[in-house]
Amino acid sequence: MSVPAEAHHHHRDVQGGWLRPAVFGAMDGLVSNLGLISGVAGSSAGSQAIAIAGMAGLAAGAFSMAAGEYTSVASQRELVLAELDVERRELRRHPADELAELTQVYVGRGVEPELAREVARQLSADPEQALEIHAREELGVAPDDLPSPTVAATSSFAAFAVGALLPVLPYLLGATTLWPAALVALAGLFVCGAVVARVTARPWWFSGLRQLGLGAAAAAVTYGLGSVLGTAIG
Repeated sequence: MSVPAEAHHHHRDVQGGWLRPAVFGAMDGLVSNLGLISGVAGSSAGSQAIAIAGMAGLAAGAFSMAAGEYTSVASQRELVLAELDVERRELRRHPADELAELTQVYVGRGVEPELAREVARQLSADPEQALEIHAREELGVAPDDLPSPTVAATSSFAAFAVGALLPVLPYLLGATTLWPAALVALAGLFVCGAVVARVTARPWWFSGLRQLGLGAAAAAVTYGLGSVLGTAIG
């Protein structure tokens, strides 16, 4: 018996617009705030100053990430929409040329010329369908599936805030040394890396250890820098 197309497997959502900013936001929040707290702790500042610095880093970083993601995704979306308008005008003004162009696309993929032209003609009968096909073939985008700036900004803001909260949380609960914050943040990095591996199909331990190593390196460098500056300035 033949198996219907796509009945035997399914694909992950790779164009939802939320995964990249969420992952980047969480990792950035963890690493940047761990580094900030480590640097301030290395300068021999008190736990209250470290907690204030950590919360300030959380707020500033979350808003910065959200603004950056919104602006970048909105700009990309506007560029794509502008190019779609160009393609829409070309389909209206030069339908024969666009039909020949689409025919050549299918010929280039191994379809016989006559069959390629007939397929292109039938697909081009509906203007919106023709626009979608040309957009996919020429621009590599799906007009109805463009990333949302709001989704990207919200995902980035929330993920950064959660990630940045972990290193400062022990200080908010009364910790007076860096070790609890470092352990919580590094554990969070490992867990985040392992969770991401569930989406990207990479080994969970590899992704987790990679994020843990990057975070530990950042904390070590900033702690050393804070110690040097604290001694020099003090």
